[in-house]
Parts: sequence; structure tokens; C-alpha cells
Amino acid sequence: MADSSNTRTSSESHSTSVPAPTLELKPLKNVMPIVPAQQVDSSCPPSGETTPVLPASPDGTYIPDNDEKKHAGRIREDPVGFVVQTAAFYQGTGWRSYSNYVGTRILYEGFSATFKERILASKKVNDLVKVMAKKQLDAIIKQKQDAHEAEKAANVGKKNFKPKALPMRPEDIETRRKALEAELVAVAKTNIDKLVCDMNSMKFIRFFAFLINNILVRMYHQGIHIKESEFLELRRVAEYCAEKKYSMVILPCHKSHIDYLVISYIFFRMGLALPHIAAGDNLDMPVVGKALKGAGAFFIRRSWADDQLYTSIVQEYVQELLEGGYNLECFIEGTRSRTGKLLPPKLGVLKIIMDAMLSNRIQDCYIVPISIGYDKVIETETYINELLGIPKEKESLWGVITNSRLLQLKMGRIDVRFAKPYSLRNFMNQEIERRDIINERENTNNIAKSQLLKALGYKVLADINSVSVVMPTALVGTVILTLRGRGVGRNELIRRVDWLKKEILSKGGRVANFSGMETGEVVDRALGVLKDLVALQKNLLEPVFYAVKRFELSFYRNQLIHLFIHEAIVAVTMYTRIKIGGAKSTQFISQAELLNEVTFMSRLLKTDFIYNPGDIESNLEHTLEYLKKSNVIEINEQGNVGISDAERAIGRENY
Repeated sequence: MADSSNTRTSSESHSTSVPAPTLELKPLKNVMPIVPAQQVDSSCPPSGETTPVLPASPDGTYIPDNDEKKHAGRIREDPVGFVVQTAAFYQGTGWRSYSNYVGTRILYEGFSATFKERILASKKVNDLVKVMAKKQLDAIIKQKQDAHEAEKAANVGKKNFKPKALPMRPEDIETRRKALEAELVAVAKTNIDKLVCDMNSMKFIRFFAFLINNILVRMYHQGIHIKESEFLELRRVAEYCAEKKYSMVILPCHKSHIDYLVISYIFFRMGLALPHIAAGDNLDMPVVGKALKGAGAFFIRRSWADDQLYTSIVQEYVQELLEGGYNLECFIEGTRSRTGKLLPPKLGVLKIIMDAMLSNRIQDCYIVPISIGYDKVIETETYINELLGIPKEKESLWGVITNSRLLQLKMGRIDVRFAKPYSLRNFMNQEIERRDIINERENTNNIAKSQLLKALGYKVLADINSVSVVMPTALVGTVILTLRGRGVGRNELIRRVDWLKKEILSKGGRVANFSGMETGEVVDRALGVLKDLVALQKNLLEPVFYAVKRFELSFYRNQLIHLFIHEAIVAVTMYTRIKIGGAKSTQFISQAELLNEVTFMSRLLKTDFIYNPGDIESNLEHTLEYLKKSNVIEINEQGNVGISDAERAIGRENY
């Protein structure tokens, strides 16, 4: 997904360009209101008799029925089972038929051709072609006229002089204009052909689903887990959007190339219309690029700010999708996170969506933030190499999914969580009212749009963090990396994992459900997944586990660090005062000074972490309350903050 700086509007000097959208949004009638979780409101669209398409586990988590032994019969071990499963996908048996999906119709012959024709015939593209052709023609006319004048000036007074450089005649100008427009139309057609996805075949989608099912169940043998209540809410919103012809804008975090496959597989498996996926053109390779385009991917150049025609085509395509009510997916971070933490939002595609809303080309769409968690991310080794400055090796999704070694690994489970979808129009109206935005002049309008866009991007990231699940590998990795000693025994590791799980839940975080398993069994399974990152030393009184690849293991620790970032910033600020030493009474810090220091640290780290919504004063107040309740700090009669006696008694156990 392109950065917002890569999306440009037509110059004001172009009389044929589309006018910039204004910040004049009016509430729609019959917009589905935003309802707090676990609250029923009669004004919402009726949920209907929605029957879960999959059996639910006791904790209300769907476990997609893609068990390796049952559904992915290996051709050598179970050739009959493999043939049966292949035939089921080919014939479209049961859910594999994908015939009653919720959403605007896709996957029919000529689907992509229709979009290509619409984009090429659109007013935006044709107006821009004429403007660009005129600009080029004017330059040619001026060049020839200047050459003619220069030749005349150089031959003043010469008899029988006949200039060779002649100005263009009117009939030549018209001919050249048509030729230039034809050339630009040809360029536009080539760009459109490369851009638009090829979702033309239901048979191909069934085959693709069969392929992805077999890949995922071999790599992630514990399955894909999604929460029942979240999916039912998503399906309810999908039904409402299908009725109103609104798009759902799917905004997942981006940790792995596998993300592309996981979201599409879940939508196929659950009977929702597959999204059109904005992807980087680095994936547009022979074979795999064509396959991904057939499954909904459209490839955008990494850099396209200086190509006005290409920008216009991308904008028109995305807005055509939105206007038709087709689901759209783009990764809010723009690229895969190499550290395990969420990256700052890339706003290019969101800007196109917001412009469509502000120009009233679309009435509404629904934002769906998604968190994807893996017990193990297959690219972490290459991520660490990149962070260490080792030249990046050329890699691809095709290389990942065809790597026989990876297909034999058992890398645990995938947990996908859906934040509560919400109306983009409602969000923008609320932000405009809250920020008291006044549309006085174009400059103010552009600043206001930028503020809205950034607010939306960071809200999506905050929503992703709020529903993200801490995986067992993250629990184990975090405990091992926070030890001061050289290792930890199994019993102590289990105790600390239980403590960390309790702390995460007390912070409102989520931990992957253990499905009734004891913590010891969960730890053992996590250690099995992390076997190349964590080693066991046996020649001691008690066998101990220790980190072998600390940097790579930090990728998993970083997946939960956002839950404690506020406490961490306060602790670092107070640590600088405590390390000075002296009597306990001299190690207190005033809340005003603490606020100044915390503000400085927060600004310093703002590109590395996504903070909770709200101003820094209220966040600091809540953080101090939590630390005091946890008996980490104490606040004296003067309101100054210091370390509690209980925390001092612990000493350096946790530091």
C-alpha cells in the first residue's frame, strides 16, 4: 500500500480536473449505529437467524475445520483421503461450493474486463489524458515556434532565405493532439491491465482454497482460531453492507507473507465475499502473481507519486470498487513489521477512500481492523538479518509456500481477531465535530483532511492492538528475555508465564485460549515451536531453558510490549531519579516533573509504539493508579511519586 505522499490530486490549473473534496459530511439515514460490544440495540440491523458455520469451542472460539489428518490427506500416507478432499473442492461440496457468500457478486466471466472498461472510460482518466496531451502538445508547439523564430533571427537580411524550421499548421496540431491522446490511452490501458485483479473464475477460487488449506494445515498444525462472537458480528455487518451496497474495508496488521492467504481463506471458509487486496508489485511474479490476481490481489507500485496518470488510475479503481460495494483489503502498516511491533500507518489507500467519502461518491463504508497472531512467523530469521544490516535476500510468497522444509514444520497456531466494525462516515462526522473543523479556505481544508486521515490511521492501529492475542510463544519468549540469570527451570518458567498471563489480562489484554490445557503443557508446546530459538541445558542440578537467538526471540516479546508501554515509560523516567541514590525521601519525583519527563519520552518513542487513545495527562493518571494498585509505586502526602517498599524489597529480581 502506498504512502499518503504518493497520492496526488490534479493541479488547480487544470480546469478539467476533479475538484478537491470538501469537509461537508451529512449524517445518512439508516446508518448502522456503533454499538458497544455485548450490547444489543434495536436500532441495529437485525442479526437474523445466523447459524455458526463451524462448531465453536467452549470459550467461544471458532476452530476452522481444517484438521491436518481429517482434511489434508497426504498423497503418500493416505492417497484415498487426498483424492476425496481434492474432489470435494473441485465439485464444491458443502461450504466449498462458495455459492451463497455474503456480499456483492464476484467471480464470473468478464468480471475484471468490466472494471477495466469502466476505468478506461471514466471521466477522471479521460480528462487527465486530455490535460496531459494538451500540455505535451503545447510544449511541442512552443519548441517548433521557438526554433522557427531563432532560425529567422539568424538569417536576417539573407536573400531567398527559406526557413527549414516551420511552426505547426492547424491541421498538424490536431493530428498530433490525437496521436498524443492515443499514446496516453495506450499507456493507461497497459497500466489498467497490470493493476486490475482477475477474479473471473469460481473453479479457480475453489482450487486456490484447496491449495491454501493444504499449505496452512501443514505449516500451522494447530489450526486457525477466530472468536465466535467477533465473527458473528462481522457477518452481521457484512449482511448489512451487502443490503446497502457498502464496502467493508479490511485493515489487517502485517507480520508475514502468509497474511494474504489467511484472510482470504477465512473469508472463503466463512462464506463472505473475498476482498480485493492491495498488494505491492514485488509479488507480481510469474505464476504466483497470476494466482494471487485470480484470488483478488491487485498490485500497486511502491513509488508512483510522480506518475499522474498512474495515480489517477489507482484512485479510480479503488473508488469504483467502493462505489460497487466490493470488499477491499489493504495492510494498514504498508509493509511487514520486522520487529513484531505495529508500524506507523501508511495512508495512501485510506486517503483515496476518504476522498471518495468527502466527495460523496460513496455514501459509506465500514472499517474492519484485524489482528493476526502467529505462534511462529516464518520470516523472522530474514527480518533479523535485515535489522542487522545484512543485505536483503530476494524473497517471495511463492518461495515461502513452496519451501518443502517450511511445509514440514509444525509452527503452532494462528489466531485472528476482528475489532468491532464501524461506519467511516460516523467516524468522520464525530471527528469533524470534536475537532471543531471549519471549512473556511482550501488550505484549512487540506490540513483538516490530513488530521482526519491521521486520526483514522492511528485509530485502526489502536483497534488492532486492543483485540490482538498474546500467543503462547510470546509469553514464553518474554519471560526468558526478562530473566537476569542465565536460564530458568521448567517450574519457574511455568510460574512466571502464569504471572505474566495474569498481568496481561489485568491490563485488558487477550491471551490465546489454552483450551483447558494446563500451563505446563502450553509452555511445552510453545518451547517445541521455539526449539531453534530456546535451548535446554541439562548438565546442571536442574535442566534450564535459555535464549539462543535473543534478537529473533525479541520479535515475539514485542507483540505484547504495547500493553505495558505506559508503565515502561514511567518506570524509565523514575529509574533515572532512583539511580542517583541517596535516602528514600530524596528519590521521589513530583507529578509535574514526571509529566514533563513522560511527555519527552513519549514524543521520543512515538514512531515505535501506538499509545492508548486519550491525552497524555489522563493516560499518566491511569498508569499511576495501576502501578499504585500493583504496589509498585507509592504517592506521598505532597503528591510526589516514588518506589514502594514492597518493590524495593524485591530488589533486582525483575531488572
